[in-house]
Amino acid sequence: MAKLKQSPTKAARKKKATVEVMSSSKAHSGAGDERAIEPAKGKLGVMIPGMGAVATTFVAGVEAVRKGIAYPIGSLTQMGTIRLGKRTDGRSPKIKEFVPLAGLNDLVFTGWDIFEDNMYAAARNAGVLERDLLDKVKGRLSAIKPMKAVFDHNYVKKIDGPNVKKGKNKLELAEQLRQDIRDFKKSSGASRLVTIWCASTETFIEPSAAHQSVKALEKGMKENDENIAPSMLYAYASLMEGVPFANGAPNLTVDVPAMLELSREREVPICGKDFKTGQTLIKTVLAPAFKARLLGVSGWYSTNILGNRDGEVLDDPGSFKTKEESKLGALEHILQPALYPELYGNIFHKVRINYYPPRGDNKEGWDNIDIFGWLGYPMQIKVDFLCRDSILAAPIVLDLVLFLDLAQRTPELRRLGIQEWLSFYFKSPMTPPGLYPEHDLFIQLIKLKNTLRYLKGEELITHLGLEYYD
Repeated sequence: MAKLKQSPTKAARKKKATVEVMSSSKAHSGAGDERAIEPAKGKLGVMIPGMGAVATTFVAGVEAVRKGIAYPIGSLTQMGTIRLGKRTDGRSPKIKEFVPLAGLNDLVFTGWDIFEDNMYAAARNAGVLERDLLDKVKGRLSAIKPMKAVFDHNYVKKIDGPNVKKGKNKLELAEQLRQDIRDFKKSSGASRLVTIWCASTETFIEPSAAHQSVKALEKGMKENDENIAPSMLYAYASLMEGVPFANGAPNLTVDVPAMLELSREREVPICGKDFKTGQTLIKTVLAPAFKARLLGVSGWYSTNILGNRDGEVLDDPGSFKTKEESKLGALEHILQPALYPELYGNIFHKVRINYYPPRGDNKEGWDNIDIFGWLGYPMQIKVDFLCRDSILAAPIVLDLVLFLDLAQRTPELRRLGIQEWLSFYFKSPMTPPGLYPEHDLFIQLIKLKNTLRYLKGEELITHLGLEYYD
C-alpha cells in the first residue's frame, strides 16, 4: 500500500502525518484530475445475481424509503456523517452530501435467479418482511422478474430450479450474461450499472491454472473447465461490459489473478468478499478490544442457527467449507499471534453453522470466548446475537452499490481494480496479492472515511490531537 502524505496543519509542530489510504503509484500533493469525481448523472442500474432474501429485502427497503414509509437504518451512505477538519470546527456533513452519490430515486433494478418468481413473490417466500410493508411496494417489486440464471448444481448442491440458461460451454453462457447486461441497460435507460452478488455460497475451490490469467480463464470457459464457477461467469461478463462487481458471498469469484487483471486492464472496480453481517461483525469489534487491552484469548467457539435458503445451502459440506474459510480469517489477522505469542499463539477457534428451518431468516449467533488477564487468570465472555440476517445485509448492499458507482466515476479509484477501502463491509476483504487484509472494524471505517476525505482534498483525520494543546 502506498502512503499518501498529508499537508501539515498549522499546529502540528511542523510534522507531516502519513496515513495509509489506498494503493497508488505515487503520492499526491493536491487534488487533481485523478481524483476528480464525475457527476452521478442519470439512472444507476443495479443487477443482482440471486433474487432471494437479501436481494428482495434490499430492493423492498429502497422502495419503502423512497415512499417515505421507512428509514434507511444501517446505511452509512444514507445516514452516516463524516467529520471534516478539527473537532472544534463543527463540520460533520452527511456522507451523501459530501461526495456525489447516486440518489435512491435514480436506482433501477434487475436480477437473475434459478426460480421464476418475481421479486414480490420471492420476498413473500423469503419471509423476512411483513406482508403489510411488502404490499405497499408490491407494484414496483412485481415488475422485477428474474432473468434466467447461470447455474451449476455441482457448485450449489442443496437447491435447484428451472429458470436456468443453456449453452454449449461456459464462454457462451458468459456471452448470454453480457447480452442480458446490454439489454437491461437499454431497456431501463440506465447510464451506469453495478453488479452485486447476492446468490448462494458455492462449494469450496482453490485457485487453479484456469484462474491465472484472462487468457487462461477464457480458454477454460470454452473448454468447460470444472474449476470455473458460475459466479465467475457473472463477474467476467460484468467486467467485460465495464460494470463494477461486488461479491457478497465467500466464493473465490473475483479474488483470482484473472479477474484482477481484467479489472485493472478495463479500469472497473471490484470488491469482496462475503457480507459482514452478524457473528463476524461482533468478532471484528470484540477482538480489537482484547488486543488493545492486551488480554489473552485461549478459545473462541462460534455457532450459528439459521433456517433460510442460505442455511440450507450451507448444510452442504462443500459450501460450508467456503463459508468457514471466510469466517475463520478475521481473528488471526486482528490478533496477530506471531507478534503476541503469549496472548494469542495457542487459540482454539471453532466455527459451526447449523441449518434449522424453524428459525427462518432470524439467525442466532452464539459465541463462547475464553480470555485471560493479569497473571493468566481466566475469564469468559458469552454473546448471544439474535439477529436478522437479511436486515443486516440489505444496507450493506445499498452502500456497496453507491460506493462502487462512486469508484467507477473516480479515475484514481477505478484504476486500482480492488477497492480495499470498502473492506468495512466484508468478512474476508480483498487486497492486492501479498498484502494482509485489515479486519478491525474501526480501522476499516477510518480507511473508508479517509479515502472520501482524500478524494475531496480534505485533511485526513489522524486523531493525533496535539494541535488542540498548542
